[in-house]
Amino acid sequence: MIEAPGERLQSLDIVRGVAVLGILLLNIVSFGMPEAAYFNPRAYGGAHGADLAAYLVNFVLFDGRMRGLFSFLFGASMLLVVERAEAGGRSGGAVHFARMGWLLVFGLAHLWLLWRGDILAHYALVGMFAFALREMRPAQMLPLGVMLVLGNTLIFAGLPISVLDLQQPVANAAQAADNARQLYDLASAFGIPAPAEIAHELALYRGDYAGIVRERFAELAVSPLAMLGLYGCETLAYMLFGMAAYRTGMLTGAWEPRCYRRWLLVCWGIALPAYIALAAWLVHADFSLFAVTLAVMTLATPIRPLMIAGWICLILLLARSGGALTTRLAAAGRMAFTNYLATSLLCATFFNGYGLGWFGYLSRWQLYLVVLTVWALILLWSKPWLARFRYGPFEWLWRSLARGRFQPIRAAQNG
Repeated sequence: MIEAPGERLQSLDIVRGVAVLGILLLNIVSFGMPEAAYFNPRAYGGAHGADLAAYLVNFVLFDGRMRGLFSFLFGASMLLVVERAEAGGRSGGAVHFARMGWLLVFGLAHLWLLWRGDILAHYALVGMFAFALREMRPAQMLPLGVMLVLGNTLIFAGLPISVLDLQQPVANAAQAADNARQLYDLASAFGIPAPAEIAHELALYRGDYAGIVRERFAELAVSPLAMLGLYGCETLAYMLFGMAAYRTGMLTGAWEPRCYRRWLLVCWGIALPAYIALAAWLVHADFSLFAVTLAVMTLATPIRPLMIAGWICLILLLARSGGALTTRLAAAGRMAFTNYLATSLLCATFFNGYGLGWFGYLSRWQLYLVVLTVWALILLWSKPWLARFRYGPFEWLWRSLARGRFQPIRAAQNG
């Protein structure tokens, strides 16, 4: 999709719209099943037939890529907001840090009160670091981003190395007991948790709201800091890539179609076969703890940015300016903050015990019937809302809080 100069920013909304829909393909597992099922299909929800196919398709095409799209767009949007603030005579730094501070508040509330898989608090923290790098040239941003991705790959490499080390026999009984405890913890996250742990999660999320919130405060009180240590380098790299993609015109739709096609072929020509090979090895290894920590957490990390860049190229090649689906995707993207939080509200209602209580009852492939329902709701409501209002409800609230005064919300034509 090549846009006229005055329309180029719509490309950001279209990509963001795809991302806010696509990220639910992965998050739905965390909403509807015990946590380990996200990484390992043998943990819960089915590892054969349609359930296995659902896992493998997500692993090859979507896992980490939709989060990556959001991260790219976060970096690009940060530049856009700062540039507009400075053009209007305001301090770009003051505007940015006010936005990040309130985003952190939203993220912590989302994490502790609504859903354990929040990403907003993480973005707020990493975004504070990213601001210092905004004036770098794309030629500087890209190699720094690559180094950060490689650094995060090394961090993740500690997981499979630990698995191998902990599985070695030892003569000391105390050391053997400690190794067994550490393997138990790793299996709880990436392997097959003990039946008692699965039973605990099922009882918790099929229970009342107060019990779920108590557990979140107990278990996730400092998780944004832990996530910063585990994923911070990768997320900062993606924000740098997004800033570079914005400045080079890739994310604004400024490239010629042949450039998007060329980069799609290069990026996916490298990354897609690599992901397929990793998926085949996972199946061959029967999703062992070592295989999951090596393939899903470690080896996928350095090839993921290529898949994300390929997704951007594909989306902008397929998007047709003025098309019915394109305009609805753009509307969903303009309201991505609201739609992200609304997705959590809907899925918490569907799956938790204080709502419909579906947690743990649907197999993996059945979860995607819920995904289609939520997608339909997002695509149906975003465009009519924006026909009447300038911003989504939470975009308006965030903007008002960051600026310290209520912002106009009615669309100009409605007065």
